Amino acid sequence: QLAKLFYIFMNKGKCLQGQTYLSINQVKRINAIMLTCGFYDEAGEFAFEVGLPGKSGVGGGIVALLPNKFCVVTWSPGLNPKGNSKLGMLALEQLTSKTGLSIF
Repeated sequence: QLAKLFYIFMNKGKCLQGQTYLSINQVKRINAIMLTCGFYDEAGEFAFEVGLPGKSGVGGGIVALLPNKFCVVTWSPGLNPKGNSKLGMLALEQLTSKTGLSIF
């Protein structure tokens, strides 16, 4: 459900059914906010280690996306000292490191 919700930010403002709900400029700004602010005090580290816009939640969920390519969701309730999922952060870092897929 979370990946479906964030699909619109990955797909230039279009939902799964193809309807456009956000302009490309709105999507660009939302993705920039997620990249710079989506991980509380760990946003810089997430951008450096993972290289994807995303958002974490204190329940252990993380959603991240590569524009025009994919959305990915992790969930693991063990949080690090900055309030983000320890295993989720590690999994996403491994994903982008092993595949070479990131915005950078």
